[in-house]
Amino acid sequence: MFAGSDAGGERAAAIYTIVESAKLNGLDPQDYLRHVLDRIADHPINRIADLLPWNITIPDHG
Repeated sequence: MFAGSDAGGERAAAIYTIVESAKLNGLDPQDYLRHVLDRIADHPINRIADLLPWNITIPDHG
C-alpha cells in the first residue's frame, strides 16, 4: 500500500519474508542477514540452500 509501486511492494514482501523466516527459525534477522551477506559472494551457487534460515547456525559473537 505504501511501497510506491508494484515492484516496490514485491521487493518489500521479499524482505519481510526473509525477516520473518529468520525469526521463525530462532534467528535474529539482523544477524542472519549480516551472516548471509558476508558469505554470499564467495558461496558456491550449487550450495545456496545452505544459507537458508532453516539450514544455518550463526555463531554467537558475545
